[in-house]
Amino acid sequence: MSHKIVAIIGGAVAGSEAAGRLAERGIHSVVFEQNSLPYGKLEFGLPKWHARLRDRQEELVDKKLDNPYVQFVPNTKLGRDFQIAELLKDWPFSAILLALGAWRDRPLPVEGINDYIDKGLLYMTEVTNWFNQCHDPNYSGPNYIMPYKNVLVIGGGLASIDMIKIVALRQVVQRLYDFGIDADVLQLERKGIFQALNEFGLTFERLNIEPPKLIVRRSVEELPLTVLPENPTQEQLEKAAETRRKLIEKLKEKFPFELVERHHLKDMIVKDGQLRGLVFVEKGKQEKIVSIETELVISAIGSIPEPLPGIPMKGEIYDVEDPQTGKIRGLERVFALGNAVTGKANIRQSMLHSKQVTEFIVDEYLSVDSDDYARLFEERSKLADRRVDALLQKLEDQPQVTDRQLRQIKDEVKRLQEKVGYDGHYRQWIKRHLPARLEHLKGKE
Repeated sequence: MSHKIVAIIGGAVAGSEAAGRLAERGIHSVVFEQNSLPYGKLEFGLPKWHARLRDRQEELVDKKLDNPYVQFVPNTKLGRDFQIAELLKDWPFSAILLALGAWRDRPLPVEGINDYIDKGLLYMTEVTNWFNQCHDPNYSGPNYIMPYKNVLVIGGGLASIDMIKIVALRQVVQRLYDFGIDADVLQLERKGIFQALNEFGLTFERLNIEPPKLIVRRSVEELPLTVLPENPTQEQLEKAAETRRKLIEKLKEKFPFELVERHHLKDMIVKDGQLRGLVFVEKGKQEKIVSIETELVISAIGSIPEPLPGIPMKGEIYDVEDPQTGKIRGLERVFALGNAVTGKANIRQSMLHSKQVTEFIVDEYLSVDSDDYARLFEERSKLADRRVDALLQKLEDQPQVTDRQLRQIKDEVKRLQEKVGYDGHYRQWIKRHLPARLEHLKGKE
């Protein structure tokens, strides 16, 4: 008897959608996941105040991966534990799908600035991961103390809005602790900082905190807060600009921060081996050079796929020769899904029309609530589904796998699973490795 079996690298939204769709067609898959949990940025990048959305989306991933046609291999990373050349040469997979996501922070455009990581500079991935897990008694990663002044967040998209909220929330939680108040960060986020402080009998001014600054390249009217139709009219442009202003004003009603518009990063200021300032070109009627002192800079300008040996790149993304199937240039049987194959320019079209078979990077779309995230994850899942449909047609031309070859693959998969301590019981593994939830520790639903 002959079969088809597909390797999927990454188990989050796109990867699990692919595995689920293949299983519906009776096609086996092996999902190689670099982390213990397969949720990607659902778990590590979505701020913890989106708990209900996170749980719903993760349950969807679980339903697709907890399937007899799907073999899950956690803690196994492409480029570290195996190479793409090995999969192509030694494993008789019908196809290999890259659903890796975008895990690498896009570097700030100043030469040498990364020498000051943890010396006045942080990137959003590490900070968000810490924020999401710092309440967990078993958390063993880095811990951060937010300074009370001169904190800059560089960005302009969804990631930077979340980051400015994280900074403000942590500043207030730290200061309230000095007042003998063990504040619930989820309640602070839900009510807004100003209302929560009022209920404590305090004002923000009394905390003696300088609001963090969000530095953006555009004006507030140009931020990606609303989706415009193709070829918008002047009236639609004006309405969108007004909506963007109102959304920022609404955000400022709940969270203290300063929006610094039209500032383009030019250089850095270093003192005593620490990053102590940034130099910007302020755009306007007349350009001028502006220096801003810093105690902490957090870059939130987006994330990009990690370059991997053997996978060709085109700029910041993988080099795809067929946009419909996501086939990687020069590699037979290798296809890409998700953030690995697109850039920010496709967001508006995929959100509004879904006319092209594209995927989007969620940190480029500015949002203030969970509903927008939910729509983005739903759209990503739909787009992955379409790409798998196109891929299934390609699979018809791929060689079949014999019973013997299928057993060989399963035996090798079992060896890899045993190597990382995975016994094949998916739900039990997830339960053992799921971090403590703050809402549960606080006695909430």
